[in-house]
Amino acid sequence: MARASKHKTNAVRIVEAKKIPYKVYEYDAPDGFLDGLSVAKSTGQDPEQVFKTLVLQGASREHYVCVIPVAKELDLKKAAKHFGEKKIEMILARNITKVTGYIKGGCSPVGMKKLFKTAVDASAANWERIIVSAGKVGLQMELPVTALLEVTRASLAELTAD
Repeated sequence: MARASKHKTNAVRIVEAKKIPYKVYEYDAPDGFLDGLSVAKSTGQDPEQVFKTLVLQGASREHYVCVIPVAKELDLKKAAKHFGEKKIEMILARNITKVTGYIKGGCSPVGMKKLFKTAVDASAANWERIIVSAGKVGLQMELPVTALLEVTRASLAELTAD
């Protein structure tokens, strides 16, 4: 399933270098951004299988990454508890590129500037493969959950609001 992609984002390069089988989905984002539910719809994928990447900062000033289904909301208290932080909040959109190297709407959990502590919502365990950003707006990649956990050194955690 791994194939040379014409889209050589950092995320794709890393996945290819680690010989992880993946599939790419392209979609149009005419305004330079598309919300996750619209991405799932435009690529014909189940929204429960399409995950968004959120970047947070704890009271300690450390950055963290949460990967959750596009239709769900992050529970900040659950995320803070998981990462051992007193308080945690989303970083400002204008800081995404500076922190991750990716732009808003194209932030992949794979291949950020730094390997941040990462958690993937426990619902990912319901799937053999999930879909995440491939590192730019208009590009998603499907890969095995186990491979995503390994390449990002992530753990599974209950992260979404009930």
